[in-house]
Amino acid sequence: MRARDLAEPFPTVGLDDQALDAARLLAEHRLPGVLVVDGPATPRAVLPASQLVRLLVPGYVIEDPSLAAVIDEAHADRLCEELIGVRVRECLPKDAPPPPVADAEDTAVEVAALMARARSPLVAVVERPPGSRAAAGGRLLGVITASNLLHRLLGDA
Repeated sequence: MRARDLAEPFPTVGLDDQALDAARLLAEHRLPGVLVVDGPATPRAVLPASQLVRLLVPGYVIEDPSLAAVIDEAHADRLCEELIGVRVRECLPKDAPPPPVADAEDTAVEVAALMARARSPLVAVVERPPGSRAAAGGRLLGVITASNLLHRLLGDA
């Protein structure tokens, strides 16, 4: 099975989109992360849902988890307000690696190895011009999530 056969349409966000909209997208579709694209669907990063959750939790609570107990429900309900006016690009770690990108002709095992190396919940699948391995200039076909890849690999077992 090839990556093109495993790729599914998947929501994407742009670097300049609102982080709150990205968080809503992740929550509504129960996604592990979202592919961040630049321009005409060029994969630029993966924004894991956990990264947005991390931005919502005050730094002092991350440093001392026992302080989480003193945050009342009214304050907890307003945590997402921290994302108002924040762009997706501001949520990405400064040293964020490029997203894992599989070629449309890669095998399921090649995709699994790429996903494992990148420790990413998803891999973008790009159809590139013949002879090119660069992500730029390719056409984004979709995304393979870790759960979908496991489902397909287990179905063959």
